[in-house]
This record gives sequence, C-alpha cells and structure tokens, in this order.
Amino acid sequence: MNSLLLYILWNPDLIICHIGPLAIRWYSTCWLLGLLGCYLLVKYLYRKQGIADEKFEPLFLYCFVGILIGARLGHCLFYEPTYFLSSWQHMVEMVLPVRQGLDGSWHFTGYEGLASHGGTIGIILALLLYSRNLKVGIWTVLDTVSISVPICACFIRLGNLMNSEIIGKPTDVPWAFIFERVDNLPRHPGQLYEAIAYACFFIVLWTIYRKTCVTSPNGKQKKNPLIGTGFYFGLDILLIFTFRFFIEYTKEVQEAFEAGMPLDMGQLLSIPFILLGAYYTWHGLKKAKQA
Repeated sequence: MNSLLLYILWNPDLIICHIGPLAIRWYSTCWLLGLLGCYLLVKYLYRKQGIADEKFEPLFLYCFVGILIGARLGHCLFYEPTYFLSSWQHMVEMVLPVRQGLDGSWHFTGYEGLASHGGTIGIILALLLYSRNLKVGIWTVLDTVSISVPICACFIRLGNLMNSEIIGKPTDVPWAFIFERVDNLPRHPGQLYEAIAYACFFIVLWTIYRKTCVTSPNGKQKKNPLIGTGFYFGLDILLIFTFRFFIEYTKEVQEAFEAGMPLDMGQLLSIPFILLGAYYTWHGLKKAKQA
C-alpha cells in the first residue's frame, strides 16, 4: 500500500462552483474554453485574410452544433448502438441530455458520452454547409479552422481528466495517476498524454502558418499560400489521428465488446482519417508548389 504514495492521487471535485441552482462543472468549462480559444483564433485569421466579419459570425454556431451532434451520435452509434437503438426511450436519450430512471422518470444528465471521431465528421459536415450558405471557399474554411482545432481537442481531454474518464491501463511509471473514483490502481493518464500532444500539434500548425505568411502591400492582410490547398486540414487530422491510434495502446477499452479485438474501435475509426490526412497533406503541398 505504501507504494501507492509514489503515484499521483487523482480525485478532483467534478464541480467548480454553484451559481444558484446551476452547477458549473469542470468538463463543460473545459469545452467552453476550448471553443472560445478556437473562436478567437479563427476570428483573427479571418481578419488577416480579409474575410468580412459578417461571414465569420455564423461560423461559431455551425461549428458548435456540428461538433456536438456529431460527437454525441458518434458515441451512441459507434460504441453503444445496441443500447441506444433498442427502444424509442433510449433514442430520446441519444438526442436529448436526459436519462430515464428505473422508475420511468426522466432526469437531466447532460450529454454523457461524446466521441471525437463523430465530432470530426460532424464539424466537417457543418463546415461544408457553412461554406455553401456563406459563399466562402470550403478549403479556405477547412484549413483556417483546422489550425485552431488542436486547442479545442486539448481542453476537451483536460475535461476528461477532470472527470476521471477515458482512463489508461495499469502501469508502474512514476507519473502514473491513481483515479480514486475508478479504483486504486496506478494507471497511464491517457487524457493528459493527449492534451499535451494536441497542444504540441497546435504549436506545429501555428509555426508553419506564421513562417509561410506573406503580408499584403497595404499591411492589413496576411496571405498564406497553404491556406485553401487542404494542407492544414490534412496535417491536422494526420497528426491527431496517428497519435490517437498509438495512444490507444495505453488506454483501457471503453466498451466491453472491444476487449477481444486486435484493434479497438478508436483505432479502427482512426485509420480512414489517417489516410485522408496523409493524402490532403501531400495534395496541399503539391497544389501550393504548382501555384
């Protein structure tokens, strides 16, 4: 038992504070901070590219709705389809942030279960719709937003860490966490690994953007020859999902059906994104050189 004192004991309160009857949770706060970071950065990039403010303002709503719906449906359909598709009551739980109790009554729970692969699909579809409706080039939008995406991904994983969810496998590394809400085993802090990686990916994308910018003669716009080629979109998902594939080896399976699989669901879902990312990274570089 004394050996457990060598590891990091982890059991933070899920709630930051109460404002009247409203409980402010770490998880939702991390989500909001991630979205705020993306909002501010994309707004800055839009202005540097000379895109009108009136075309930027609806973007946040498209992204928020797309990532929330996609992440929720992704979790329900990829990880728990037998539960959520078994009855109309469970289908209601899939769409609304409620859960039916054993006595038949409904309780507000928030969205318990969000999948990053579904969120990625959701935000891509939302940006396609945004591009069509606002008449902004789809690859300009995808590249611009992709630069900011690792910020949101980082904060989401920090939220998972505060919730003691998506835990790692047991380990004896000196930085292991004991998630007291789960058990007394020292485990890999997989959420922290991902959060650090996503922060590094943002630095990579931002550095490439800054070093390849060309300032317009009037000094008000910063044109980037890689924006609009699909390069940033491709590199973003290539980095994130390649890392996601390998980090799964340190994480516990999320659902029982994954236990006997050579690759878990997260890895299987990552493979198409890795291939897509590799293609658009290469295609974007090729297109920029031709231009």
